[in-house]
Amino acid sequence: MSARGSRLDDAARAGWLYYVAGNTQDQIASTLGVSRQSAQRLVSLAVSEGLVRVRIDHPIAGCLDLARRLKERFGLRFTEVVPSDPASSSTTVGVAEATAAEIERHLLSPQPIVMAVGTGRTLKAAIEQLTPMECPQHRIVSLTGNIAPDGSAAYYNVIFTMADTVKARSFPMPLPVIVSSAEERNLLHEQPMIRPTLDLARKADVTFVGIGDLTQTAPVFEDGFISGEELEAMQKAGAVGEIVGWSFDARGELLKGGMNERVASAPLPSSETSLVIAAAMGPRKLPAIKAAVTRHIVNGLITDERTAAALLNAD
Repeated sequence: MSARGSRLDDAARAGWLYYVAGNTQDQIASTLGVSRQSAQRLVSLAVSEGLVRVRIDHPIAGCLDLARRLKERFGLRFTEVVPSDPASSSTTVGVAEATAAEIERHLLSPQPIVMAVGTGRTLKAAIEQLTPMECPQHRIVSLTGNIAPDGSAAYYNVIFTMADTVKARSFPMPLPVIVSSAEERNLLHEQPMIRPTLDLARKADVTFVGIGDLTQTAPVFEDGFISGEELEAMQKAGAVGEIVGWSFDARGELLKGGMNERVASAPLPSSETSLVIAAAMGPRKLPAIKAAVTRHIVNGLITDERTAAALLNAD
């Protein structure tokens, strides 16, 4: 037998002892009559030569596989899939916690970044999960206005809560979410106080947004930002979803006219230059999520396993 063949035999024995018999590297070294360092190298060789096939028998393994398939299918830069809870009707649980963890991962960077944030129920639930930290090197910018139709603070705007929690410089958008006309929006966007915020949003290194559906229970309708007649008109025009107010159809194309003429939000950062992560789950949002990832309105997705499986099985 060749020296290589003999070494592969030793590697196979070491791999079996480690992964099947559950021996420690010290025990493997004693059994094979080699040093601990040699035992460690043999176990590594068993893996690198494909002699070991590891199967993880745990629900998270299925989530990891779904995340990999989503990334490959839709050409995404980032994916995370969390387990679904069959007993829960929540549209945020699991996804909110995973989004909070990903936000924290970026905020822990010692290098200064610009983080843009959207709004919505899922993102609000995620921000409430954040661990307090000091991040003076970062800048956090809101993509959307913080004034509701009745003049009150928009309930699901997250910029102020986030700024209090992570102690980073924050740049809110002191505008209504939706204004009366395109002319009013253009006038507001030219204000000296607003232009720097819009410029900063365009430079975002990473962006976190929610995705809203445009069914009869659409958040923008239930929260009073648009009327029932406006919602019906958008549905007839083919709208399936919205991100920070910008509505789009099943192909991921922004609608012409309608609400989009009056949205005061900043344009979404380009997915060609920024990591734009959407946090969304559930059957009502499925058409909007599919459109957003297919068109690359977003290039990152945090969702649950049921939604991930439905996306992969969608035509």
